[in-house]
Amino acid sequence: MTDARVDHICLEPTTSSDTPTAHDLARALAAHLHPDAAPRDVTVSFSARNQAPIEYRHHGRGGPVTGIAQELHAHLFGLPEDEAPIPTALDALLQATHTATSPEQRTAILHQLADQLRNATEIIQRHQYEAQWDRLPDDVAAQLRHAHDQTKQIAEALDRVAPAFNSPPTTDTTPGPRPPREPRDGAVAPTTSPMSPAVRRR
Repeated sequence: MTDARVDHICLEPTTSSDTPTAHDLARALAAHLHPDAAPRDVTVSFSARNQAPIEYRHHGRGGPVTGIAQELHAHLFGLPEDEAPIPTALDALLQATHTATSPEQRTAILHQLADQLRNATEIIQRHQYEAQWDRLPDDVAAQLRHAHDQTKQIAEALDRVAPAFNSPPTTDTTPGPRPPREPRDGAVAPTTSPMSPAVRRR
């Protein structure tokens, strides 16, 4: 297969719901280090072997798995190569949420938020240990432990629901039951009760 043919295949956009996200690729790369390794904890590096052509033998490249996965996803599935990666800072992530237009971006944002929450759990846990070592009141360490557990659960929940935003919408448009109307200010909602068959007029 020629290089031109490979480029054509790699750059052809796809909308299949089975297409892996950048986060999926990041997790697969991180798994080469350890099956349980989180992408945020893994970096990769590329270098040429000694038998490679001299023009790039001394070149090297590396970086966080998350950034490499973003670029790899762009090359494989036709996304713009200059697309900005999902930010890590929460304030920037909030701005990205307002401008995200594709299902892949929405999914990636939730995964990134989950990663940041896992970072938060480590910060909270560290302060929990500090509270115990410094002999602060018992309720301080207890509340920090509770916050740690809740934050960890939220991160796990976000990772579970994130892929749903990368799936095609359902076509079921059947309206559900309408909620009861709220009475206007000062008005009393009328109540109706069915008349018992024994007292109905004939």
